[in-house]
Order: sequence, then C-alpha cells, then structure tokens
Amino acid sequence: MECNSCVVNDELSARLGGLLQILPVFRGAVRIDSWVPRKPTKPVDLRDSTRGVRLQRAMADAGVASRRGCEELIEDGHVTVNGKLVTELPAWVDPEEDRIVVAGKVVPMPERKVYVMLNKPARTLSTAKDEPGADRRTVVDLVDHPAASRLFPVGRLDYDTIGLILLTNDGELANRLTHPRYGVPKTYRVTVKGALNEDAAKEIERGIFLAQRKAGQTVGGSRTAHVEIEILAKERTKTVVALTLREGRNRQVRRMLAAVGYPVQKLERIGMGPVKLKGLARGEWRELTRHEIQDLKRSAASSGDAPSKQGRSGDGKKPKMPYMAPGVAEMPPNPGIRNRTIKNAINKARLPVTPKLEGRPPKKDE
Repeated sequence: MECNSCVVNDELSARLGGLLQILPVFRGAVRIDSWVPRKPTKPVDLRDSTRGVRLQRAMADAGVASRRGCEELIEDGHVTVNGKLVTELPAWVDPEEDRIVVAGKVVPMPERKVYVMLNKPARTLSTAKDEPGADRRTVVDLVDHPAASRLFPVGRLDYDTIGLILLTNDGELANRLTHPRYGVPKTYRVTVKGALNEDAAKEIERGIFLAQRKAGQTVGGSRTAHVEIEILAKERTKTVVALTLREGRNRQVRRMLAAVGYPVQKLERIGMGPVKLKGLARGEWRELTRHEIQDLKRSAASSGDAPSKQGRSGDGKKPKMPYMAPGVAEMPPNPGIRNRTIKNAINKARLPVTPKLEGRPPKKDE
C-alpha cells in the first residue's frame, strides 16, 4: 500500500520536471530580472510632459531601435511602463525611475545622473584631484556621496573664492552651463574696498578691456561682455555689489574691479542660472531638487541650440558685409556666377569682353 506522502512527492516531482522543461524557453525570451520590479511602482501620469523624456526617445537612447522603430513598437502594443501597456503617443517617462519593458525584456536602466550643489569654502580647489604631491583639499573631497568618485565640478572658482559650485556626472549639461555660447548667467556677491562711484559702475557694465593669456604669455586682449551690476550696500570704506556675468574668464571679477580702482575684499558666487545658493552652511552640500534640475536644463537650452546667424559668438553684432563699390548696389545679380562674393562678382562683370580667337577649337559648352 502506497502512503499519501509518497503520492504527493511524486506529483510534486512531475510538476517540477515540467517546469524545468519550459524554463529554457523563457530563459531565451525573458530576462530573469524582468520578473522583479526595480522598486514598488505607483500609478503615474504618462501624459505629464514634466516627468522626463518621451518614451520613444528613452527607448532609442537605450539602443532598442531607431526613434521611428520605437514608435512602431509602442503603437503595436509591445511596450509596457510600470506594468501598464502603452499604445498611444505622446507619453513621457523617467528612465531612471520607470520600469520599461519591450517585448518581454526590461530596458536597461541608464546611469543615474547626479546633480549636487556645494557651498564651497575658501582654500579649496575646484577640481576632482590635486596635482601630485600638493595634497590640497578639493570640492570632491567635501561631497560624501556614493557617486562622488564619478562627479566633477561644473566650471571653476578661484582657490579663495567661496559660494555656489555644482558637481555632476552629466557632461552635456556641464558643457552647456560653462560654454559662453549658451550665456548661462552667473551671479556673484562682491565686497570691494572703497565707495564705488557711478562712473566706475557704468564702465564695468559697458565692459573692461582685459588681456588674454595663454601658456603664461599675453596673446592679445578684448573687452568683456555686458555685465549687470547692482549696488547692495555702500559705505565709506566698502561697497557690496551683485555682478551677473555670462562669460567666464580667468579671475574676471577681480580683474575688472581692480581695473577701475576697487580691489576685491570678498567674492562669493550666489547663483548659476535659476539655481540660487540658500540653506547651506559653508562646506555643506545637497542634491538639487527635480524642479531645480528642470529649471537648470531649461535655462541651458534656451539659447545656443542653433548657431547664431549674426556671428559665431551670438553677441548680437551684425555680420561683416562683403565689399561693394559705390554706385553698383542696384546692379542686377549675375546668375552665371555661383559661390562668389559680391566683390568678385562686380570685378568680373567689369572686365572687358575678350573677343574669341578664330581657328580655336570650340569648347564643349560653346
């Protein structure tokens, strides 16, 4: 007589055997980690354009297919976001938070972008590592973040300059924030020696001619771009002003104020674009909020995406026009001349017509 436990064990073995036979099929079609959600998901509004990027772009960036191919996968019903089937576009997702599954396979999560604000103290280098043997403190040394080894400072502050500095692993955004082409404003609170007069303030606004140095040698000079200046406090012995710049030359603020006779006593950066330094003690740091990151990206993308038609620098100056001789402005254009300047066209039109020589073999176009 067979015991009940033996019957149960036989049935369990049969079921396990069947499961083991079909596992290879699933192993080839579905990744094991796709069965386990990244984190407890909650209903999200995929119609909210502030959530991140478009779904097809997130898929294309992950290497699923082209943008158009990803759109077809979505419309054909092969894509789910947080377990919800998505078949209509547009849809916005956060690739770092949402679980995107395409044809049963989880889209690999990209490296998490980190954005940190640090209130830089004095005597601190704005770099990831110091020179060998110097052993000076850097801004990365002050950020106790799990991703600190991969973070780098956005731009630079002088060794003794204090205030706002950003650290991130987003190279594209860092380039936009620091490149003068995009004109992201940087605001400084400056304390200078003496009572700053109105003439000096206007001269700073118009621009100061500063020499440019390269490899320890002066290679020329140019006038600084327009600077916004606001006097915050004024006394007999010192003046506190707010300066807003859209370019970043070496020690620019100190050199401009020294040029008009007001040496800097204290220099602190208090803003970069829409992000302001507040709520942080000297040497402390925090991650930027989602709204701060969105505002920062929006500010960096608001200008410079398309090359300016008015010049490389986009400074609003009119482009240099080609030379035109007096009295020939109304001269009709010659349709036979292509890819030539106006000056060359005019000169060619004024050349005497050379008679054709008899007996010369005609050209193919004659």
